Amino acid sequence: MKFSTQIIHNPYKVDPYTGACSTPIYQASTYHQFDVDQPGPYDYARSGNPTRHALEETIALLEGGCRGFAFSSGMAAISTVFLLLSSGDHVVISEDVYGGTHRIVTQVLSRLGISATFVDTTDINAVEEAIKPNTKAIYVETPSNPLLKVTDLGKIEEIAKQSKLLFIVDNTFLTPYYQRPIQFGADIVIHSATKFIAGHSDVIAGLVVAKNEELAEKIGFLQNSFGAILGVQDSWLVLRGLKTLKVRLDSATNGAKIIANWLKEQSYVKEVYYTGLPTHQGHDIQNKQVTGHGAVLSFDVGNASMAKKIMKRVKIPAVAVSLGSVESILSYPALMSHAAMPEEERRKRGIHDGLLRLSVGLEDPHDLIEDLEQAMLPRLVSSRALYE
Repeated sequence: MKFSTQIIHNPYKVDPYTGACSTPIYQASTYHQFDVDQPGPYDYARSGNPTRHALEETIALLEGGCRGFAFSSGMAAISTVFLLLSSGDHVVISEDVYGGTHRIVTQVLSRLGISATFVDTTDINAVEEAIKPNTKAIYVETPSNPLLKVTDLGKIEEIAKQSKLLFIVDNTFLTPYYQRPIQFGADIVIHSATKFIAGHSDVIAGLVVAKNEELAEKIGFLQNSFGAILGVQDSWLVLRGLKTLKVRLDSATNGAKIIANWLKEQSYVKEVYYTGLPTHQGHDIQNKQVTGHGAVLSFDVGNASMAKKIMKRVKIPAVAVSLGSVESILSYPALMSHAAMPEEERRKRGIHDGLLRLSVGLEDPHDLIEDLEQAMLPRLVSSRALYE
């Protein structure tokens, strides 16, 4: 089945007991065992819940993996995956990852004796040079946050396979609709399901998909041991959001393309970062490994003063952290998503004070253009006619 059919017509589309066309919310913390010698599939809700299980199996199906796992947040998912590592292990990580990922690696894993090297994973030679005798994994975020750097998944898979390393991919920006890393050799795929998968700014959730049963057993053990599970109500909300993922992303991606093309023509915009632009450094690689370029773009307006002026004047986008919702969200990485990253580290990665990240929602892109235009440089003449 095509993706748009599969997200609706999967094994959990109908409740087998009642025929309900929506997965029931099993609001239960414990389950009666009819035979203690042959316990049922569920005993205590931390270990398993039918609603959560439906979500976990659905994301595994969509990503082409063995098993899925639902967590209480994207960071809970990321943290649990990192706990596959042990003291003395080393991991190679994309240098401009989400700030929360940078924080847990540098301030938590470091205390547990797990070391990391941050590299530009678009540079395959740099990745190879960063590998040490104690390296156990390569962690890639592609497109990266917030500069949308594109890592060649196939080439990283070759390195990981040769060195017998875990290959982990954060697929939050593109979701399994546009990118399926397991097809390119990834062992583990991570999502902040808060973003595009749930898609309505009303739930916090994380998802993990394992490629094989051996990894699935290890992740399942950690999920149950640490207990950072996704609640049943939130599991249902994510399942509901999944059903409209394709139509939401199609619309938002179309809007992002229109806005990115407009932004690159503006004299007061220094740089536009969007993989759908032919001028983007990773455009050709991206075309080989995705079916769409997504709804997130970043642009540099030169300095903090201009960036803050725009944030103060825009009327349509929410000025907020997060992304991937029905409403457009304008974010300021230096003080929001990457606030946990030291200023020196941000600047080394190209995350300057004039950088803004726009997650395009479902609004008319021409309305967003007019809003951005009046926020940047108010004019008397509307630009709507030029882009319709």
